[in-house]
Order: sequence, then structure tokens, then C-alpha cells
Amino acid sequence: LAAGGAILPEHDLVVVDEAHQLEDVVSDTAGYELSAGRFTNLARSIRAILDDPAAIDDVETSGNLLSAVLADHVDRRLRGALPDEVSDALGLIRSRLDRVMASLRNIPDGAPDDVKVRKERAVQLTTSVMTDVAGASEVPDTSVAWVEGPAHHPKLCVAPLDITDLLRDELWAKTTAVLTSATLPPGLDERVGLASGDHDVLDVGSPFDYEHHALLYCAAQLPDPRSAAFDPAVHDELRALIGAAGGRTLALFTSYRAMDAAVEALRGQLPGPLLCQRDLPKPALIGAFAEDESASLFATMGFWQGIDVPGRTLSLVTIDRLPFPRPDEPLLQARREQAKADAFRLIDLPRTATMLAQGAGRLIRSASDRGVVAVFDPRLATAKRYRWTLVEALPPMRRTKDRAEAESLLQAIAAQ
Repeated sequence: LAAGGAILPEHDLVVVDEAHQLEDVVSDTAGYELSAGRFTNLARSIRAILDDPAAIDDVETSGNLLSAVLADHVDRRLRGALPDEVSDALGLIRSRLDRVMASLRNIPDGAPDDVKVRKERAVQLTTSVMTDVAGASEVPDTSVAWVEGPAHHPKLCVAPLDITDLLRDELWAKTTAVLTSATLPPGLDERVGLASGDHDVLDVGSPFDYEHHALLYCAAQLPDPRSAAFDPAVHDELRALIGAAGGRTLALFTSYRAMDAAVEALRGQLPGPLLCQRDLPKPALIGAFAEDESASLFATMGFWQGIDVPGRTLSLVTIDRLPFPRPDEPLLQARREQAKADAFRLIDLPRTATMLAQGAGRLIRSASDRGVVAVFDPRLATAKRYRWTLVEALPPMRRTKDRAEAESLLQAIAAQ
């Protein structure tokens, strides 16, 4: 994409599932990423085809050079022109890759088939890295550059601020497309280049009876999430609700810090095993949770989507805080600056609504499922400016601010 390649292989129709992720996926695909690992993989491929120690060394040391010049800029947005040391390093790396490509091109076309395959692979990898080096070397005003950590393995990232023209010109103007998702955030059509009048919207509803099978409990009485009293209050809520449910809980947190604090406070105080995201790989953790009705699983953002545990194993989903995007995330930070006074409405609120709906959506996964979604952030009940945008993004559950009502329903479900 970034190099002007085709956005998709040949097709007659495009179906985009999980379309709420389209903006982020295209932003990633249309940008550039460089890290030492790219050069390690490239050196391995070149070693299999070129008997040229100097060329291999050039590639390997290019990765080390890149890491060295990026280390001082980790978790930082690179505003304006790239720092001189980064720009100079990329220039040197480009010249080294040019020499490597020339050596690859000199391999005779009449070489044996296995050599041809290795050559083609090496040429493809070299071309890919060269494209990203060239793209990252010159960052236009319409893109944003930043460095991600950790410091011992930094990555240079470049992404476009706006993908509307790209999608409009390369996809919507050329093909028929269907975009589907259980949670399409407000304003998504505009952000992916769909103008009003050139697309139809169909809401087919849900096959699940949320009104009778699910209850949304908002802990409106809890203190401000920014206060020191908030975490202990959340732990009290978790202790009471998980006790009423007899386990059967997916507790979602917006940070590792909050999750770790809850695990430390509640380990040994719950009806059954407390499983933590740090304990096992994700598939094994979900498997262990699904097999034990008394278990509670505490996890962070990676578990807000794609978790499917139908049946009696899960009757309570808790959310500690409203999942607002990080204020220092470079791409969103740049988009906020571009949106100016409308930044919260256009950038932060749609993402928060989508993630909140995704988290709440872990509860009802089959027609017979029943349970409670508990949100401990009181702003869902008190923030007049945006609370209804968030509530309306959620499934149409009954709502309450009374914990006793939530506990009563959980106890009834556990007794069945």
C-alpha cells in the first residue's frame, strides 16, 4: 500500500468483517515500520543465497545502527524533520541495501531452481525493507512518525494521518464492498472515506434477548477513577459481585497496573481460582477459564475482544474504567491536533464507545446466556456530555445503579 501497490488481490466483491478495526488496520498497512528484527531476517535470507560476508555484515550491522539511533527516542513522537542521527543512519542503510540488491541481481538467471527460489525470496525481502527505509526517510506533513519501545529493541513507525482518500480512490471507487461488525462506532463512515449518500446502512439487530437476559450495572457511587480511593472501591465491588456469581467472571482492566493491584488484593478471597493474564499464554488461559465454572479471569485490553466463552462459565463481565485511548499515543495525538476543538468527539469518544461495547459483548455469546455487565467507572452514569453516546453503543440491556439488584440476579443464575 505505502509503496503504491495494490490494496487487495484481484476480486469482484470485498467483505470487511470486524469493520470497526478497518481504520487502524489500513493505517498500519499504509505506513512503514523498521526495527532490527527486519534486518536480522533479511541477513538470514541473504546468507542462504550470497557468498558475500561483507554484504551480510552490512545488513546485520544496519539493524544494530538503527537500534542505536532510535534508543534515545523510544515512546516519543518525532515532530517535523527526523533527528539528524536517524536521518543519517537511514541514508547509510539505503546505500548498503542498494549494494545488496545489486549483488542479488547479478545472480545468473540460469541458476538451478532452488537457487532461483532463494534469490526470489531474498529480492522480495530486500525490496520490502528498502521500501520502508525510503518511506521512513521522508515523512510528509500528512503522516506522523514515532518510535516504539522497548529501548533494547526500538521500532520506527510512520503512518498516515488520514486514510479517507486512499480508501476512497483505491477501494470504494473500484469495487462493491460490505462492511460488517457487531459494533460500528459513530462517524466510522466518514473516517474511512465513505461520504453520505454513497452507501447504505442496515442494522439487522441481534439474535440475543439482551433485555431479559442481561443487566448493566453502573457503580455510580464509586469515587472519581483518578482518586486514590478508586482502586480499593473497585476491589470491594469485585469481591461482592464475584462472590454472588460464584466465580464465572471475566474482569477486564484498562491497565496492567490496575489488574495487578486487583489480583494482589483479591487472591485467595474469591469463591474459586483467580486466573491472571500473566499466568499463562492466552489460549491456555481461556481454556482453563472455560473448564472451571468457579474461576475468575482478570485480564487487560488484549482480552476485551475475541473472547468467546458461552454457557455457565461466564455470567459476569466487569470493566474497571472507561477505556479511553492513551493521550500520548502518537498517531491519535496527531489526529487530535488536526481535529482541534472536535478532538474528543471525533477521535476519543468513538474509540471508547467501540472498546466498551466490545468488552460488554463478551457476556452474551449464545441465546441461553444470562448475566451482568458491571462498569465501575461512575462517569458512565454522571458524565452528561458523553454518557449517552457510550450507553447507546452497548447492547440494549436493562440498567441499574443498585449493586444489590446485580447481586440478586447473579445469585439466581448461580443457583440454576
